[in-house]
Amino acid sequence: RTTGALDFNAKYGELNAKAINDDDKIYLTFDQGYENGYTEKILDVLKEKKVKATFFLLQDYAEKNPELVKRMIDEGHIVGNHSVHHYSMPTLGQAECESEIKDFHKYMEENYDYTMTVFRPPMGEFSEFSLGVTANCGYETELWSFAYADWDVNNQPDEAQSLEKLVSAAHPGAIYLLHSVSKTNTDILGDFIDRVRAGGFEFG
Repeated sequence: RTTGALDFNAKYGELNAKAINDDDKIYLTFDQGYENGYTEKILDVLKEKKVKATFFLLQDYAEKNPELVKRMIDEGHIVGNHSVHHYSMPTLGQAECESEIKDFHKYMEENYDYTMTVFRPPMGEFSEFSLGVTANCGYETELWSFAYADWDVNNQPDEAQSLEKLVSAAHPGAIYLLHSVSKTNTDILGDFIDRVRAGGFEFG
């Protein structure tokens, strides 16, 4: 278990925030800032491997990709709140913080009949105040215990190296942050799941 994630839990757990889980499973999360054509394949792999994931959406993503969002919900994945505009939460006042969370929350209820309960602050930026506002909105804040440079679509990491990096990082309760715009992540996802399972882990 990564020390930084454990420290985050210890420091901010009372504000309903976590960066790692207490059990022995591995958790996959995908940040969905925009659609780059790979989410359908990611969903196909997850379905084939019988793995559930959390997809953290921006409101713009939910507005533009209703078929994919509906599929996430229908196939039993968690849809998480990544805010309306992707602002840095610590730079906002209380009303703005609440609006970034509650406006998208309302949109998902009205358009998808889905109630979100977990929030990932944009860019992972938070303050104790913003975590408190998030908790008061009825949300759990979920950060991550593993991430890597996968988001630059014009500079995608090597697939073999990335696979080894992801597999070797597996740890009990791990929360992986992956970006769905990544071709590398999409292409190695099935092998990653198989390798992690072969190492004795299961997915939560």
